[in-house]
Amino acid sequence: MAEKRPAKKPTTKKKRSFALLLGVGLDGDDGHRRVTKGRDFVLVGGSKDTHDELQERAVKVNEELDRRGMRLSDVRSKDEMRDIVERAWR
Repeated sequence: MAEKRPAKKPTTKKKRSFALLLGVGLDGDDGHRRVTKGRDFVLVGGSKDTHDELQERAVKVNEELDRRGMRLSDVRSKDEMRDIVERAWR
């Protein structure tokens, strides 16, 4: 006869939030495929100058997040993100 097992307690897994800053350059017509991946961002396309600008801005956003002790997934509102971007691009 089969033994009765105690019912399993439902596990409560903490939902991990995920956020990604995506930069897309649309002016790349020189045949190069530019892709840059970093912490919390992916940049694709663009001319060399545009892609370089996207990289610089993405890094500055991450630096501002670091100053605040945050990750991109910790940002909770559009206003907070706007403030981070504005401070990063000064």
